[in-house]
Amino acid sequence: MGIKPNLRAFAAIAAAGLALTACGSSNSSNTAGGGSSCGHYNLAFLGATTGDAGALGQNMVGGIKLALDEYNKAHTDCTVGLKVSDSQGDPVKATPLATKIVQDTSIVGLIGPGFSGESLATGKTFYAAGLPSISPSATNATITQSGWTTWHRVIGNDSIQGAADVKYMEDTAGAKKIYLVHDDQDYSVGLAGFVKTALGSSMSGEDAVQQKQTDFGPTVTKVTSASPDAVFYAGYYPEGGLLCKQLRQAGYKGLFMSGDGSEDPAFVSTAGAQAAEGAVLSAPAAPAPADFNAKYKALNGKDSGLYSTQSYDAANIFLAGIEAGKTSHADMNTFIGGYDKTGVSGPIKFDSKGDISAQTIYVYKVTGGKLDTANPTLIK
Repeated sequence: MGIKPNLRAFAAIAAAGLALTACGSSNSSNTAGGGSSCGHYNLAFLGATTGDAGALGQNMVGGIKLALDEYNKAHTDCTVGLKVSDSQGDPVKATPLATKIVQDTSIVGLIGPGFSGESLATGKTFYAAGLPSISPSATNATITQSGWTTWHRVIGNDSIQGAADVKYMEDTAGAKKIYLVHDDQDYSVGLAGFVKTALGSSMSGEDAVQQKQTDFGPTVTKVTSASPDAVFYAGYYPEGGLLCKQLRQAGYKGLFMSGDGSEDPAFVSTAGAQAAEGAVLSAPAAPAPADFNAKYKALNGKDSGLYSTQSYDAANIFLAGIEAGKTSHADMNTFIGGYDKTGVSGPIKFDSKGDISAQTIYVYKVTGGKLDTANPTLIK
């Protein structure tokens, strides 16, 4: 995915030696405690923790914090810390942050980047430095076609999601005419391309909008004139929610569907409960298991969200590598490449390009004015 969501406050930071500091925004030490044998290792996170994209990034950081909290309690003689770099999901802001991350010799691995645009902007920097990374959420398919052998993701890419979304609209929802709308960001254009390919003759029209656009009048007119059975929006919920709202206000009564960039409760609050009712939002992520959510909430003070489980799993891969003594960049990258276990988000095994082998797509529905995150439908 790419990103977006509304701002939510950070929850309390766990003790147990967890050092969580926004990169460049505090004078506090980022180095984890521990004995001399520890090496003072740190993991890094690069993604949005503030701004429109902040909520999803906070979901990710919450998952990492839980993994670190559990690890540090079991390894009190050698804890691992976390350094957070807030890019606000902006590729331009992410680029200098990436340079700072690779210059920090205490960092053994990166969880992120959180979003597709910043992954494409910084991938060369991390690859050149040999720093292994695992993204919990960046889904643009071209990232793993770039030859960056240190880049991995624990989530399905857009080629899988796009085809699955079309299958749902046509086979499950019975849509014969589908209108495609997308914004201009890397995630959105990538997902839209795969949806368009899968649609073929079912596509009744296409239109492009802009990030941060609020008036979708011209697009609404095009959609209502085409009278489609379904509208698919490739983008993020701030624009997706407003588009859905304005379509309903104009009398559109067909299916509204979007991808993981919109799969957040804030989609409903942006569109309004009445306009959002019946919308379906896909994501290459299953809901968090109940026991995971209970632990997450106890530590973070709120329920887990989209990509919390993937971030938790990504952190645990690095922690397993540290425990196995794979603390050089090269050794850690080799360890990740051979990883083959089941995490809370599902089976994790990487192919030669860094994509996860098992990829599943789920549909989450807006029902009763709320996004039902507990009962998704697996697209088969």
